[in-house]
Amino acid sequence: MMNDEHNFDEDDDDEIIYVSRSEMKRDMLELQALGEAIVKLSKGQLETIPLEDETLAEAIYTARRIKHREGLRRQMQYIGKLMRKTDTEAIEAAYKKLQDGRKEEAREFHELEQWRDRLIASGPKSIEEVMTQYPNADRQHLRQLVMQANKEIKNKKPPAASRKLFRYLRELSDS
Repeated sequence: MMNDEHNFDEDDDDEIIYVSRSEMKRDMLELQALGEAIVKLSKGQLETIPLEDETLAEAIYTARRIKHREGLRRQMQYIGKLMRKTDTEAIEAAYKKLQDGRKEEAREFHELEQWRDRLIASGPKSIEEVMTQYPNADRQHLRQLVMQANKEIKNKKPPAASRKLFRYLRELSDS
């Protein structure tokens, strides 16, 4: 009897994990969606994605050239199939890093837009805040841009000074 219990314990180590068909299909569709997203990346962004599998890389570059809708759909299915056979951890990590970088750029862009809008709305008080945020900023240049932007708003002209102000704020944040 003791012997039977011992065999039972050994079987616990070899636990079988069952995966439902729906879960397998979800995983398959996720990989295919990742493949589609990679195909849509710009050339520079695509170069940041590590594609060790030459067949997968070739399939992705081929998909970028296909214009016919049905052909592209079938190529995407093929890319999904290839991705199921390869280790995609590095690809997923690189794509996530790329997406996070885009989100960070968008956040910085919105922050600069808010600075510009605050400067135009409140003027001198906000200039002091910009000067504390960016000590190397040119106070006189900022003041001139803000005055020009307010004059353009008052005269209902295109916001050229507002754009110049935004570019100047971007230069300050980049330096």
